[in-house]
Amino acid sequence: MEQLEEWNQTTTGFFLLGLFPPTKTGLLLFLLVVLIFIIASLGNSTMILLIWMDVHLHTPMYILLSQLSLMDLIYICSTVPKMAVNFLSRDNSISLVGCGFQSFCFLLIAAAEGLLLASMSYDCYVAICHPLHYPILMNKRMCLLMIAGSWVSSSINSIFHTVYALYLPYCKSRIINHFFCGISAMLPLACMDTWVYEYAVLFSTNLFLLVPFLGIMASYGRVLYAVHHMHSSQGRKKAFTTCSTHLTVVSFYYAPFVYTYLRPPSLHSPQEDKNLAVFYTILTPMLNPIIYSLRNKEVLGALHRVFGRSLLQKE
Repeated sequence: MEQLEEWNQTTTGFFLLGLFPPTKTGLLLFLLVVLIFIIASLGNSTMILLIWMDVHLHTPMYILLSQLSLMDLIYICSTVPKMAVNFLSRDNSISLVGCGFQSFCFLLIAAAEGLLLASMSYDCYVAICHPLHYPILMNKRMCLLMIAGSWVSSSINSIFHTVYALYLPYCKSRIINHFFCGISAMLPLACMDTWVYEYAVLFSTNLFLLVPFLGIMASYGRVLYAVHHMHSSQGRKKAFTTCSTHLTVVSFYYAPFVYTYLRPPSLHSPQEDKNLAVFYTILTPMLNPIIYSLRNKEVLGALHRVFGRSLLQKE
């Protein structure tokens, strides 16, 4: 502890407590996270490459899906490598720049992914409820505008919060009880009253999480109603499979976020928040490409076409 206190007073960076204790159990859990990181990186990279290479997947739905894979890739790459270096080196320090980078990436992807999932739900709604108007309502131009809107608005939001958080005076402690730098974990360390800024954080959370979530629920409510009244059993089955895949991804994304960020601060526990963060920063990026590839015949067909062609060329 003395070493931590001395480190606290002589640096402008921070000290991350990390995710696992330096024990045999901690090492096993660490190796599991590394395995998940490898699977997530390969899965999302493959999905991006596949959608880029296969012309059959050059549709708004799959272009949006490629952006989801890119976001998941940034998510997991901005947290796990630094956590791994800290765990292996037994040096849990992180520079102010490194902390700002992690905070920016986390806020950027958290907001952008919510907006992107709302765009995907709109795409699904138009495809099922207004199929004849789909080429007009959901063309590639509209798709690119949705993607640009997600990235730009999220970037502005994350820059504002990251810059403000880094300029706060931290005189209590530099020890962050987390495995990456997040605004919610940094605020308790500030030596000034941050209640006004906490309201700004709550406003951003509602704007980038709650509003898209309400849009998603409205879209899928209309979709499920339309699916229920379909006369074709085959069309109903195909539509339900597509919707259930999207809803599974939405549930994995929103459940831990809502539980973490829309509860009163008095009900928060640092350890609980840290455990929930594992779900949306590490597990979800691994699960998303698996869900979309295993439950989607077009993605499986593209895998066969692209990689089957590559194998034949080698022979």
